[in-house]
Formats: sequence, C-alpha cells, structure tokens
Amino acid sequence: MSEPSETPDTVKTQGYFQPLGKIGHYDLLKKIAEGGMGSIYMARNTKDKTVVAIKVMSPNYVHNPVLLKRFEQEYRVASKFNHPNLVRALEFGTENGLPFLVLEFVNGESLGVLISKQGKFEELEGIKIIAQVAKALNQVHKDKLIHRDVKPDNILVGKNGIAKLTDLGLVKEVSVGDLNLTRSGRGLGTPNFMAPEQFRDAKNADIRCDIYSLGATLYTMLTGELPYKSVNPLETWMKKVQNDLPTPRELNPRISERTDWAIRRAMDSDPDIRPSSCREFVEDLVGKSTRKSTVNNAALEKANIKPPSEAIWFMAYNDDQGKQHVVKGTAKAIRRSFKDGILEDPIKYKLGKSAEGPFEDMKIFPEFRDLAVHLTKPNTNANSKTKQDGEPTPITIPDESSKITKEPKRPQTETPSKIYYVVGAGVVIAISLIIYAVISLR
Repeated sequence: MSEPSETPDTVKTQGYFQPLGKIGHYDLLKKIAEGGMGSIYMARNTKDKTVVAIKVMSPNYVHNPVLLKRFEQEYRVASKFNHPNLVRALEFGTENGLPFLVLEFVNGESLGVLISKQGKFEELEGIKIIAQVAKALNQVHKDKLIHRDVKPDNILVGKNGIAKLTDLGLVKEVSVGDLNLTRSGRGLGTPNFMAPEQFRDAKNADIRCDIYSLGATLYTMLTGELPYKSVNPLETWMKKVQNDLPTPRELNPRISERTDWAIRRAMDSDPDIRPSSCREFVEDLVGKSTRKSTVNNAALEKANIKPPSEAIWFMAYNDDQGKQHVVKGTAKAIRRSFKDGILEDPIKYKLGKSAEGPFEDMKIFPEFRDLAVHLTKPNTNANSKTKQDGEPTPITIPDESSKITKEPKRPQTETPSKIYYVVGAGVVIAISLIIYAVISLR
C-alpha cells in the first residue's frame, strides 16, 4: 500500500480534523493508505474519542467470496493477540454493504515509507526493529499460524520507536490448512520477499518462509535495495532457487560480517539451512543466546567467587586413534583459531560449558553457529550445500592466554565439475518454464 508522507499526531487528529464521513460510530478523518483491496482511514470513535485505523473493503471486491473470507480472517486472527509488536484488531462490521475492520492506530509510518524517505538504515537500528518484528512473528508461530506476507509495507514503526507487524489477511493456520483460500500451485505474498517454495505454492508455506521474508526485509533495510528488483516473476523465482543475489555487504560494506551471514542464511534457497525459529534468527544477528543466562551470580557471590569477565568454553574432539581430548578457551580464541586455519572443519568439534560436558554440536550455540552452518553456494543447484566463498570471518581479538590445540589440516573438498553445473542449470530452467506455463493456464 502507498502511504502519505506524514501522519498527523493524535492531538491534532482529535482537535482539528473535519470528518470525511462516518462508518458505524466512527468519524473518518483522513485517508492514510490505499491498496488493492481497499482504503485505510484514520478515524475517531464518537463514543470515547479514541483514534483508530479503519480498513474499508473496496466495492469492487465485496462479491468475491475468497477476498471476503480473507478480510474476516484478518479480524479473527488479529483479535486473538494482545502483543506489543502486533497491530490489534478491535472490531469488524459492515456499513452500506462494505465490510470494515477497525484496527489499533499506530502514530508513525511503515518501514516501506521510511526506506523510501531515508534510504538504508544503520545496522544496529535495523536489527532493533527486526528483533521486535521477530518477537511478534514468534508469537504468531506459537499459535500455529504462518503470516506469509512479511515485508516493509506491513511493518509499522511508531514515533516512539516501537515496531508493529500488521496485515494478517494471508495468514495460514497450520492445523487446518488454508481454508481453501489458496489454489494449489499459486504463490501468495510479495514476490521480492517470498521464499522460493512459497513462490511455487503458498499452501506449502511454513515458519521458514516467514523467516525468509524477515531476512529479506532486513536486507532491504540495510542495503536500501529490493531483493531481486527489476526482474519478472519467473526470473525472480529462478534467481531465488540459485541464491543469485548480491550479498548485503556487496551493496553496503559497512554491514558486519555476522549480519551479512545471518541475512544470507535466512534467505537461503534451502529451507533446511535457514533458522528454524525467529529466536534463532535473532541469535544469528547478535551472536549470543537470547535466553536467560544459566549462571547463578547470587550463588557465586555467596561462595565468594567472582563471575568470569568472559565465558570459558570447553571443546571436545577425537584424535586419529579415536581418543577424546578436551581443550578450553574463550569464544574469541576459538573463533580466531578457525579463522587462522589452526582448526578446520567445525563439524569435528563439540562444545560445552564444563570440562565434563555435555558436549554439543557447534551449530547449537549462537556464538559459533556461523562457523558451523554452511550456506548454499550462489549460482549452483539449490540443493547443493557446499561452503560459500567469503563466509563470515569474525572480527575478534584472540585471547592469548587461551590455548587451542592445533589440528592437522584436512584436504579441501573438490568443487563440482562444470558439466554438473550446466546440467543442473538446464534442469532448473526446464522446471521453471513448466511452472510458468502451468501458472499461466490457471
């Protein structure tokens, strides 16, 4: 939806705007957005004088049963939530044959408008906003729902800095499917921000599709560029399945390597490589767990033990004879050892918080996940999981007091031959043309 350049503040709304008309017990004050299904107005409740937003369906669509059900679904779903980062639905009704939806009014603008005004966001600012949206999506996912249309235009940022996710009209209920509101083989959402599997068939969308869209939204915020801009839908899909997209750091070198990696992981063509939850995506961005620390500082103080200034990790590995060894070091020292090539192949090593274990795969821990999760290489078959050149190298300073045992280097895996690449590309193009033909006939 397009929005005006400025949204009046609430005080002016209540005191100075003349009504444009009336819907129910609401005076319409100003049109604030226009979209394909209808218009959104700023309105005032004549009973308690509160300011709300009202979405009114266009007369062109009131006889479309699918769109009517989606409109009703948006209210039914949004009214279930009372989350600080989700726009609340307050009321649903019909006036003169036109359905309308009363929503919480957000005194601010959409991310789409903000990006068009100011261009790219600073990295920390962008992550703070996306972390709020991730909390909202996490709640949606806990309720067994998939949003399916996460994008900058559906994220409102108030003047108080609070971000709110809106527009639940395309929500899919995991337990009951899609209420037959989506035809098989049809992708719903916005092509630039959709995961490739959702692009093929929206009925197959799951949590990882929303995470893809969240990553694509952050991509746009930090680069000022739409993913896969200026290409037709078929070419967009082909580029998506091949990860044929400039990395965030290529477009904005000021982006950190960790954030660049986290975005690329969230937007990977292979859903199995993406984070499995919104919490995990935020952990990828910040490089640490979002869960509360298990360290009991009160108990340490009682025992007159000073908490360590930097956590010590214990790393277990087996030598050539199968004997297990355990070494310790800070996160900085361990990461530096991989960066410098002293240690290779993170899959060989497991980490724990004590010398006795338990020891778990490195990808379990946000501090090391970027070392252990290999992204799909661009411009190759989407099922390839070979390590991508230029994976993030941590910007850290090694702890010289921490000793890490040097491991023998392993031979590098050979790259696929050119003929396999050509054949794979041909298969992708053929499948794409078939899908395009099927969609065109519908």
